Amino acid sequence: MIFGSIAALTRNHLPDRLIIFFSTLLTSLPSFVLGTLLLLVFCVKLGWIPVWSVDNRNYVLPVISLAAYPMAYITRLTKTSMLDVMGQDYVRTARAKGVSTLKVIFKHTLRNALIPVITYVGPMTASILTGSLVVEQIFTIGGLGAKFVDGITNRDYTLIMGTTIFLAVLMVTVNLITDIVYKLIDPRIKLD
Repeated sequence: MIFGSIAALTRNHLPDRLIIFFSTLLTSLPSFVLGTLLLLVFCVKLGWIPVWSVDNRNYVLPVISLAAYPMAYITRLTKTSMLDVMGQDYVRTARAKGVSTLKVIFKHTLRNALIPVITYVGPMTASILTGSLVVEQIFTIGGLGAKFVDGITNRDYTLIMGTTIFLAVLMVTVNLITDIVYKLIDPRIKLD
């Protein structure tokens, strides 16, 4: 979100071009490919992080590989939304009245630009949990995805149903929280 705001405020300048380049790169790179590249670079070539340990508490690389795509997508979405809001009449009016630039950015622009971002963040949270299966396998981390696959291969229908219900409840809860955050960001939105 911060990078998207910076890219929107420095449109067609070097920071904008760098941020958009890296966000496009990370958007096009699947998490399992990024995870494999991170393992090759930081574990095999540089040796900074062990490939596998007994306690297996090295969560830095899996977190980076899971968070890269959503972060890059949110950056691009924030930039687009900020540019759209910056062209609105009420932002030009606030600038014409002499309102400070920081107040225009944070009170008028960013607040209204967050609505599409929040719309994406809700379902993205559940998709990260369900999409982490391959990343769990690459980094040999036992998690919900590994248990779900074990349940499928062992025909453990109770585990499959429990995992499915848990993910469904998680999705409904995240969507409810998203709707509540809508109201906090934009008081004009009615919760009925």
